[in-house]
Amino acid sequence: MKKLLLLTLLTSAITLTAQTDQRIYDIIDAVSAERIENDVTKLVNFGTRHTLSDTVSTTRGIGAARRWIKSEFEKTAAECNGCLNVFFQKDLVKKGANDRIIKDVEVVNVLAIQKGTKYPNRYIIMSGDIDSRVSDPTNFTDDSPGANDNASGMAGTIEAARVLSKYKFENSIIYMGLSGEEQGLFGGGGIAQYAKDKGWEVIGIFNNDMIGNITGVDGTVSNVDFRIFSEPVPPTETEAQRKARRFYGGEVDGISRQLARYVHKNVKQYMPEMNPIMIYRLDRFGRGGHHRPFNDAGFPGIRIMEAHENYTQQHQDIRVEDGIAYGDVLEHVNFKYAAKLTAVNAINLASIAWAPPSPKTVKIGGIVEPAAKFQWSKVDGAKGYKIYWRDTTSPTWDNSRYVGDVSEFVLEGIVIDNFFFGVSAVGKDGFESPVVFPNGIFR
Repeated sequence: MKKLLLLTLLTSAITLTAQTDQRIYDIIDAVSAERIENDVTKLVNFGTRHTLSDTVSTTRGIGAARRWIKSEFEKTAAECNGCLNVFFQKDLVKKGANDRIIKDVEVVNVLAIQKGTKYPNRYIIMSGDIDSRVSDPTNFTDDSPGANDNASGMAGTIEAARVLSKYKFENSIIYMGLSGEEQGLFGGGGIAQYAKDKGWEVIGIFNNDMIGNITGVDGTVSNVDFRIFSEPVPPTETEAQRKARRFYGGEVDGISRQLARYVHKNVKQYMPEMNPIMIYRLDRFGRGGHHRPFNDAGFPGIRIMEAHENYTQQHQDIRVEDGIAYGDVLEHVNFKYAAKLTAVNAINLASIAWAPPSPKTVKIGGIVEPAAKFQWSKVDGAKGYKIYWRDTTSPTWDNSRYVGDVSEFVLEGIVIDNFFFGVSAVGKDGFESPVVFPNGIFR
């Protein structure tokens, strides 16, 4: 009888943790490169989407672009019987806020919120940037098509909303178009503050900024490589937390880094043809993106983007110079690749939105002992928990053990000194929360 019970428990554990979910494959298949191409083309045809450009015209400028984006979200909302709450969020930025704000401007973001059925105040976010620019960041009149930067990310966000609106999730999802990125990340800053004012629990943000180029300036061509940028630890950490890291580790285990590892693992499982590359940096060298204001506010956030950039097609006046055609124009966007990265976002939005919350506290013990010990706070909706560990030099969680519906466990034979550890919550369908690195010690 005991052997039968043990076999049953073991089988249940394997089934719960090793299974895949057909809905994730269905989401991948539902993403349309053709619809993304149509949306990128529409955005390019507004001429310029510079943050300071025309807001009155119905055919040109950022005003027309954001109204069209809102109308697309509203179409999706109508098709899912009002499952999306679509609205503008606005902040006035005064002239002189920086040298790129040469006149007062209302920075307007577009939000489409798909409320969760169980945890409506927990939000996982996908964003694209509405605005574009040419060589001079204050030039708001000349044509600035911004096909890849960043009509691609905006079109991907619109498409993800179309696909995921067909499903219901326990957590809320926000599909977001942000303005003011090229002028100083003003749109993301406004939304991050809005989220704090509203008391939102932000699980994470996927910032999609340039997801359509496969030919790098160095000649590399790849339609499978993409980068995931994440900072190592939150900028909001306390001095006590910083000092503790000297003794307990965690230099590369902040909340944004765990979000990056989550995406990496999920893509490897469901889209093995893709090559996610984790970059251990907030963003490209010395540059920035719209996940940063969320990081600054203490929220986990990452940037998902192409691996091979072509700088002649970014922030450039449209021209031919020394035989090189400069400009961010439509013909440089690979729409099938943009669809793949849209699917990367969609499956991770869905997986997190279907998962239970992460444990709030994870404590670790086992100092000078032949076993690592764990205690964690149980969460509503979890059917069990999984302990992860990895070599201290490994970028990914390489080992794991599902331990069932308990709140403490001992990994016999695993010495605490030699590995890093974390714990995730596992839901009834096998979807997991992001891993939580230990935030407490016990003896």
